[in-house]
Order: sequence, then C-alpha cells, then structure tokens
Amino acid sequence: MAKKPAHVSETPATQLLRRHGVPFTEHVYDYVEHGGTEESSRQLGVPEHEVIKTLVMQDDRGLPLIVLMHGDRQVSTKNLARQIGAKSVEPCKPDVAQRHSGYLVGGTSPFGTKKAMPVYVEETVLSLASICINGGRRGYLVGMAPKVLVELLEATPVHCSL
Repeated sequence: MAKKPAHVSETPATQLLRRHGVPFTEHVYDYVEHGGTEESSRQLGVPEHEVIKTLVMQDDRGLPLIVLMHGDRQVSTKNLARQIGAKSVEPCKPDVAQRHSGYLVGGTSPFGTKKAMPVYVEETVLSLASICINGGRRGYLVGMAPKVLVELLEATPVHCSL
C-alpha cells in the first residue's frame, strides 16, 4: 500500500492560493516520468478530462503564455494563435518553460509563476464542477472550482482543443 506523506511543503502556488483565501484540496501521487495526466488521473481516481494540464508556450515574437487544457485533449496551436492575434504559437522548450514559470516541467502550476504571463483556458474547462491542476511540484495536484482560473489568474477563455 502506498504511503501518503502527512504534509506536503508549501510551493509558490499553494502560498498564492492561501494568500488569496482560495479553498483547495491536496492530491499526492507517485510521479512517473512522461506519465502526464493519464498517470495522475489513474492514481487519483479522477477523470482525466478534469485533470488540467498547464502548458507554457510562446507566440511568434517569443513572448511566453500559459495554456490550460483538459488532460485528455490536445491544443490546436493554429486555433489558439488565431484567437489571441498571433501569427503562430508553439510549446516552449523545457528549459525555457522552466525559466519562465520557475517550476520543473511535470510540476508546472499556473499559480505563483516566476514571470507574469497571460493565461488562456480552454472554455469547456470552466463548465466542469471541479478540476485538479498542478500545485507546483511533480506528483502534486490541487483540486478547486474552475472559476478560480478566471478570478485569480484572469485567464481568458478560448476554444483551442483539437
């Protein structure tokens, strides 16, 4: 039987959430390299559609942005670029993403990033009853109401799933 830690130390993400009085639940799982949302949803018994991935991307000018997407869906960078007025959008290389966010890839949270970046959320995420999203460490998700993404991060709803 897997042993759960009694306490997960604070991350910049959880510090920000607590500072703003955002209610959230903590979900610890065994991180598996390249396991992604499929692995976390399996271990936690949460539908992968409700596990939201945090993707650090950049536009054609090299400006970073965050995209929040259902775990079981892919981002159409073409649709996203069109909606945000960019010529193109592409994922950042892992070291660049880490430099912008301050988090290790696989543990990237949209909360408490090192650099302020515009946040875009797939609009259908906002209709879910609750979501699980990275809490700022590999193997650690936080559960919350999706409205927090708009209220706290000022995330712009977009339709960019494939």
